[in-house]
Amino acid sequence: MDLTETINRETLSAEYQRIRRYSEEICSPLAPDDYQIQSIVQTSPPKWHIAHVTWLFETFVLPRFKPGYKVFDPRFDFIFNSYYYTHGRMHLRGERGLLSRPTVEQVYEYRAYVDQAMLQLIEEINESRWSEFVFFVTLGLNHEQQHQELTFMDIKHNFSTNPLKPAYRDDLQIPAGKSRPMRWLERPGGIHQIGHDGNGFGYDNETPRHDVLLQDHRLADRFVTNGEYLDFINDGGYSNPALWLADGWALLQQKQWNAPLYWEQSDDGWNQFTLGGLRPLNPHEPVCHLSFYEADAYARWCGKRLPLEAELEHMLAEQPVEGNFSDSNLLHPAPAGDDGQWFGDLWAWTGSPYSAYPGFKPLAGSVGEYNGKFMSNQMILKGGCCATPAGHSRASYRNFFYPDERWAFTGLRLAEDS
Repeated sequence: MDLTETINRETLSAEYQRIRRYSEEICSPLAPDDYQIQSIVQTSPPKWHIAHVTWLFETFVLPRFKPGYKVFDPRFDFIFNSYYYTHGRMHLRGERGLLSRPTVEQVYEYRAYVDQAMLQLIEEINESRWSEFVFFVTLGLNHEQQHQELTFMDIKHNFSTNPLKPAYRDDLQIPAGKSRPMRWLERPGGIHQIGHDGNGFGYDNETPRHDVLLQDHRLADRFVTNGEYLDFINDGGYSNPALWLADGWALLQQKQWNAPLYWEQSDDGWNQFTLGGLRPLNPHEPVCHLSFYEADAYARWCGKRLPLEAELEHMLAEQPVEGNFSDSNLLHPAPAGDDGQWFGDLWAWTGSPYSAYPGFKPLAGSVGEYNGKFMSNQMILKGGCCATPAGHSRASYRNFFYPDERWAFTGLRLAEDS
């Protein structure tokens, strides 16, 4: 379905304001000092995030559709460009946390300036350009929702490096419930279709929709829990090279990993750092913040494997897009319910590398750098997580991370051949 069939000026204006407002709500618990922190190269300061998503509208939307638009500050183009080399130069990613200026106040002034121009443009854009305009605004809003998730993830890592172990929010609900036995679902093989079906928004890397051949297999209906992963640790999982891919084993020796990220052992047992601060490790919750290598090693340890992208997407397409997303007010994965655990909670690592679908063509122009150029050395994840904004997930969504990365809300689902 063409986006313009369901989006008019009123609905686009409302959606623009809703999504832009949520970015600021995410940052509202922060002190000005918190906006500045960048703990590792992969994270960015919250100040940079809320400026960068504004930069995208000012760079790729306003000049294209509003003749004579005057940018807020020409110097911001260099500071807040992320990786669009065809557009121009950029400040080094690992040094974003060194920029005390522009100030937080100036960044919010920047957002307000661009928002005013965008809302005016939504009202005034010529009907002849409406379809093209809706596409670019929708792309920008989906891009902002991605950064909303990243902001949660980055705040968590930034705070985790502080010896005080501060809570991002001290009013977050603690997930309730207990784990239950894992159920195995029989999935028939055959020729199936995956990829975006053309209804609503989809990124270019989700296209084109195409046939895939699946073998008979089984999928676990929930994530592996902390308690189950503890069994792997206690059985020497982190010291058994037979369980690990070569690159994973080398990384393990280099980093001296012995548990998932954010796990801390004390005299009283294991604790886990969360966006609500340090908590005792709950064995019933899904294990999270695993690298691909850790997920793969666990699967080998229990005689299983990770699901393939096509296997998991085919299953997700049969499920309602419901789950523990950021609006659940947990910002942490919860124990599985009786209906299974498919969308939300955690991004599930798959055993599939991130590569182009047959016939893939990136978007034209600089926005074509958005997905296609990263199709190397990364792995696919599916399903969304507890930090994903509600409405920003679908079966065909292709998230991707490098196999050593684990600051994202990543989890472990098992599969096996029938």
